[in-house]
Amino acid sequence: MSQPRPFTIRVPDEKLAAIRARVEAYKWFPAPANEQGFAYGMSTPVMRELQRYWLDTYDWRAAERNLNAHPQYTAEIDGQTIHFVHVVGEAGGKRPLLITHGWPGSIYEFWNAIGPLAFPSAHGGSAADAFDLVIPSLPGYAFSGKPASPIGQRATAALWDKLMREVLGYDSYLAQGGDWGSLVTSWIGKNHGAHDGKGGCRGIHINMIGLRPTPATPQSPKETAWLQHSQLMMQMEGAYLMQQATKPQTLAMALMDSPMGTAAWILEKFNGWSDLSERGLFEVYSRDQLLTNVMIYLVNDAIATSVWYYNALFQEGGNGLPEGERCETPTAFANYPGERYIVAPPETWVRRAYNLVRWRDLPRGGHFAAMEVPEIYVADLREWARGT
Repeated sequence: MSQPRPFTIRVPDEKLAAIRARVEAYKWFPAPANEQGFAYGMSTPVMRELQRYWLDTYDWRAAERNLNAHPQYTAEIDGQTIHFVHVVGEAGGKRPLLITHGWPGSIYEFWNAIGPLAFPSAHGGSAADAFDLVIPSLPGYAFSGKPASPIGQRATAALWDKLMREVLGYDSYLAQGGDWGSLVTSWIGKNHGAHDGKGGCRGIHINMIGLRPTPATPQSPKETAWLQHSQLMMQMEGAYLMQQATKPQTLAMALMDSPMGTAAWILEKFNGWSDLSERGLFEVYSRDQLLTNVMIYLVNDAIATSVWYYNALFQEGGNGLPEGERCETPTAFANYPGERYIVAPPETWVRRAYNLVRWRDLPRGGHFAAMEVPEIYVADLREWARGT
């Protein structure tokens, strides 16, 4: 275990030049004549336009300055180098909130929420709602170190608990997450909760249900209908998951060789999983936001080890709980209506896996809620934490 070391993102010019050269040299191939939008996966016209923007307008150095605006650190925990943002806000060290991202996101998902969460009085809120924020990069992602072998979500939860309690000295804390972050946060609640009277996590907030009760069989018509719909959505959207979980190295060899391929692999998910019911992809996100998230995978050659994370789920035994057990840490769930891929189960199902104390149906937002609708995400977290 090491003390936190200040960290500044400084990507060498040579690395940026190599990425740019590969983007510029990308060899286009014919698209289906009847291609409409994203019907075949990544849209060819969208990707062509984004390539032009990447080469002519996008400025990584500006993005780098923005990323370096918040204090960042690294620490050695159980042999792993963990990178994290640590913003001590108006809470002054007394109200820590651990936030965990997923794939294909990054710490950057939360960038527009950091100020309002850490310094609410500067953003029209009350200082009483302020948090100390700790936002780590998952093992093998972004500027965290690359593990020698895949590390999964239970192991990450143990690393995060040590980060909070042993490295940063917070006796107890709150935790939030979506996508993989929801499963990491759920394992923190299950294995490192403070409900037993000891230090640790005293409350979790998730915007995807990560843990599965055992037996995972429906117990009502509503649960049966949800399970059937979930299986259909997995058939429609889950091919990437099976590839990354079962044959990650095959995919990694292709993506590591192609910045354009990596961008297409990631951005197709942002299009498919975001709430685009009222706005288009480039209205929900700016091109700079989308490319910065992609570049965070590219500048540190992290796409390969990021996809390992799926295989690690199965190495750890999956996300099922032992029969009769659940996450006893008080759990809040935020149900965003634009989440079409991992649709929320009925409350009866959730209560068999979690000590559910709060459920909120939000008005807008999808899979990447903190990035899509930061104002709704922030308001929900503030309200939740007041009673935790």
